Amino acid sequence: MWSSLSQRLLTLLQLTRMALVFTAVADGLCTVLLSAAARAEANRTSLNAQVDVRQVLAAAAVSVGLYGFGMSLNDIIDRRRDQQISPTRPLPSGRVGLVAAHVICGLLIALALAAGSYYAVLTHDWRSVMLVAWTAGLIAFYDLAGKYLVALGLLSLGLIRFFHALVPDPAVPVLWHPLWLLNHVAILSTVAYHWEEKRPPLRKHHVWAVAGGLVAIDGMLVALLAAERPEGNLLQKLRVGPGLLPPIVATLAFIAIAWRVRRRSETSREAGQKLMLYGLLWLIVYDAAFVAGYVRNPLATVGVLLLLPVAYLSVQLMRWWSKLVALSHPPSFKRART
Repeated sequence: MWSSLSQRLLTLLQLTRMALVFTAVADGLCTVLLSAAARAEANRTSLNAQVDVRQVLAAAAVSVGLYGFGMSLNDIIDRRRDQQISPTRPLPSGRVGLVAAHVICGLLIALALAAGSYYAVLTHDWRSVMLVAWTAGLIAFYDLAGKYLVALGLLSLGLIRFFHALVPDPAVPVLWHPLWLLNHVAILSTVAYHWEEKRPPLRKHHVWAVAGGLVAIDGMLVALLAAERPEGNLLQKLRVGPGLLPPIVATLAFIAIAWRVRRRSETSREAGQKLMLYGLLWLIVYDAAFVAGYVRNPLATVGVLLLLPVAYLSVQLMRWWSKLVALSHPPSFKRART
């Protein structure tokens, strides 16, 4: 009984890639804290007085729902292709049925929308649930078409992180935070795509399209948020000050890590896989850096940063668990033809 339950739970976690969901949770938590710090400064109160645990939990539920929805939908769409290149995944291996996968995918997007609606009720700002729906649409676009369009798909990955980070506070008191996530994910995905030698291959015009697209998207997003006059001064949201120092240091540190990964990897494909994993985990470092720079609360900074070892250990646990479950299965033999 325990073995069967363990296999089912492992299959669910593999289908939804929940080991890395903490990177999305950290993004939302950072926005909650940045928003709380801005209110505390405006109302001259403490950070604790502005942090609502219900908002924290609702934002985390949105992250879990959107992340799991995207990953399970991707596997549903790729199930035939995975039969050839990744036959051990939950769907092609038969460990989860197609109907069950659709149910799981549906429940996860329902969770995200329900949590987003609850968050909107708490904050009296229904733009949050609209952003959840918009982000889910971007995820569906990437899974259905974007990932085959190279540059457009790579930019879509960055936009998904951007809009997800806006869910807890569409007014975005520190615009640098979602913009940082957008650019990091798009550039990271582009480099990893090239190193992993994915198909269709990354050409020079794709690289230029990503670079030009990021410049255009950054400009358009800033312009759109500038139009929100009641939500505060854009110059305040994009102020350049000491608060940006921790994110800049974190960026330089990641560049050094990427260089080290490329030097120490035996193959380009191995380097790309490692870079993608480390780059996603590094999102938590950026979140903690923004909390350190703008919230200036050591306890809050440590709280966000603690999600990094949790995420890393979750990835390692999933790998260990997968191997353990595989070893628990009796070997199968085929009769040799004579």
